[in-house]
Amino acid sequence: MPGKTNTDMADQPCRRCKETAAVLVVRKEPLCRDCFIRYVHTKVIKHMESFRVRNADPNHQRKLLLALSFGASSVSLLHILDEIRKRQASKTGRTGFTLSVIYVESEGQIPDQDLLARVPEAYPDYEFDYKVPHWVFNMVPENDKLLDLVPPEARNFSSDGKLMSLLKSLNSVTARADVISTLRTRLVVEHAKASGCEGILWGDSTTRLAEKTLAETAKGRGFSLPWHVADGQSPFGIAFNYPLGDLLKKELVSYVNVVGDHLPSLVLESAPTQASMSSKNTTIDDLMKQYFESVEENFPSIVSNVVRTTGKLEATSTTTATPRCDLCSMPVSDGRFGINGWGGDQHARLDTVGTSNGTQLCYGCTRSIPQQSATTNGST
Repeated sequence: MPGKTNTDMADQPCRRCKETAAVLVVRKEPLCRDCFIRYVHTKVIKHMESFRVRNADPNHQRKLLLALSFGASSVSLLHILDEIRKRQASKTGRTGFTLSVIYVESEGQIPDQDLLARVPEAYPDYEFDYKVPHWVFNMVPENDKLLDLVPPEARNFSSDGKLMSLLKSLNSVTARADVISTLRTRLVVEHAKASGCEGILWGDSTTRLAEKTLAETAKGRGFSLPWHVADGQSPFGIAFNYPLGDLLKKELVSYVNVVGDHLPSLVLESAPTQASMSSKNTTIDDLMKQYFESVEENFPSIVSNVVRTTGKLEATSTTTATPRCDLCSMPVSDGRFGINGWGGDQHARLDTVGTSNGTQLCYGCTRSIPQQSATTNGST
């Protein structure tokens, strides 16, 4: 398993090149340093096939946005993409894409200024932006329905005040975590559009995608999984790509350590996830993260199977006329808004599950922002 040292390998040779001593075991296969790095890079390159130089217009540089979290996964992705671009430039004199990097602050994972400064120093060829979740209220269009979810008394507050007021109106830790996560995604999307990016690269490993699969399903947002775990065009009008989708988190942690150099200094250390003793302080995301962190150690195939099975789901066909959730902005067809739409009355009319001013929430978001709360927030 990733994490074993040279001592653990004894004198076992690499199973691929059969010449160099193995430094770690990857899915029961002993690999040397170079073969392991090649293994990781190959997995990423497979997902970046459409961004080869031969697919790029010489007169137009394709621009992609990388969402950085300062975890081992997204830091690894940044480094690998930089290596891919260098290899493209050395072979053809040009690259198939350029990068813009954004970090959106996450509760409990706030890097210090030194760490924020190290990324542009290590990768000076790319733009780097730092944002906080509440800025999404300044970036969405003025007529966006997201603004209607803010309590009436906070409509004229600063963006920070809007977010704090919205979170205070929610009744659980899971709801607050879900809303913040949703707003972070929308902020990344808005930034990508404003920056002229044609796609977003998410640093989600196989492990993270498995966590997301069960968490989003448990929250009642399973209908959106095809857009959250697979490469392709998203309902936001911009492509989502998951280049690390075939790599386990523990493999990427090992990659950072094996490559060494400046990579370990860019990773924001985080303690293993511990579920709170109180169910009131435990989120669905924390439970899923804790579960898959333990499962991937001894049963990595379970993690891969969850993602592989989810990848077979087909996204619902939508049009510009398809109604969308005011919070997550995902399309919801068949009139299935709110608790009534999914909780028994499958023929409920949209106007019976919205708020007094027409606010519409998908079933998952209704569970985070209860109907009575949305009605109060949407009223004038």
